[in-house]
Amino acid sequence: MKAGNASGRSVLSNEEILTQVQALLEGPQDDLQRVLLKEILVGVLKLGETPLDTLDLKILNRTLKELRYAFRVFYRYRDRPKVSVFGSARTQPDDPNYELAYRFASQVVQRGYMVITGGADGIMKAAQQGAGRENSFGVNIMLPFEQGANTVIADDPKLITFKYFFTRKLMFQKEANAIALFPGGFGTHDEGFEVLTLAQTGKSDPQPIVCLQAPGCDYWDRWHEFITGQLLSRRLINEEDLSLFKIFDSEEAAVKEIETFYRNYHSLRFVDRQLAMRIKHRLSDNQLTTINQEFSDLLVEGSFEQRGPLPEELDELALKDLPRLVFFFNRRSAGRLRQLIDRINAFSALGNETSRAEGFPPN
Repeated sequence: MKAGNASGRSVLSNEEILTQVQALLEGPQDDLQRVLLKEILVGVLKLGETPLDTLDLKILNRTLKELRYAFRVFYRYRDRPKVSVFGSARTQPDDPNYELAYRFASQVVQRGYMVITGGADGIMKAAQQGAGRENSFGVNIMLPFEQGANTVIADDPKLITFKYFFTRKLMFQKEANAIALFPGGFGTHDEGFEVLTLAQTGKSDPQPIVCLQAPGCDYWDRWHEFITGQLLSRRLINEEDLSLFKIFDSEEAAVKEIETFYRNYHSLRFVDRQLAMRIKHRLSDNQLTTINQEFSDLLVEGSFEQRGPLPEELDELALKDLPRLVFFFNRRSAGRLRQLIDRINAFSALGNETSRAEGFPPN
């Protein structure tokens, strides 16, 4: 029988814990999930071998609990594409950017997406009003001020409250098929620059990153001036890094950018030294020649090859029929990789008629 703790939550008895551990150890060793769970268990046991402060253990414990709960909440909706929306909690309903966030969220939901926001007021509430409660996630953070859940998402099972920013930001990025940035303060810049850093360094898969500002608002224009005038001019970033994001002043243009990104591009996977880019439509011989001519700088050896799945990819049966563009990627030029995706999608626009459903990201 499970005992309860001070918070009222059930706690496994020692016998129940031992039974579950024994079942894990005796399970099939070719089951990757069991192998990973065993490694996690061994890692926990090793914590007892190293002197740690109580605070260190509290951080580890809370982190695992937050991620475990968040993974469980999102798992039910794993087949729905999602857009993470960032912006100020202080933006008022009469602000044109509030109205823009509402319209943007409404349009992406009409195209099958769900919306993830920080769950607070301002831009976040506007996006969730536009998306509707049933199509919204709130990824909230414990703060002493201004970050309580908005009335749209409050008490919804899809509202998750985090103690740590790093676990919260992980979920924003992990679950998103696209990122939308609206005007905001330090928090928005923190989130936006982390998204861009992950994209620039190849630590996240390519995805559309759109910066939205209402007509007459120059928020992202001024930001872009800083990026080019300071970072680019000092060679702190490369010119192709500017391809990682795009600025729009209408919801229609931003939504079109997201749809266009997935017009032909589907996903990618690294297999040893090779990158397999999955696409929805085969390229013609002329188009493949053009890719080899225009993007040879991405290669460390060989050329771009169009083929079926690599043997290691056959564990993803749902994707086995997609064509691949396979090449030895230099792993340094994420901005150029984004330009390659744009080029492939442009071929699709010129050479193929695609349904709206084919503009959706991978499930």
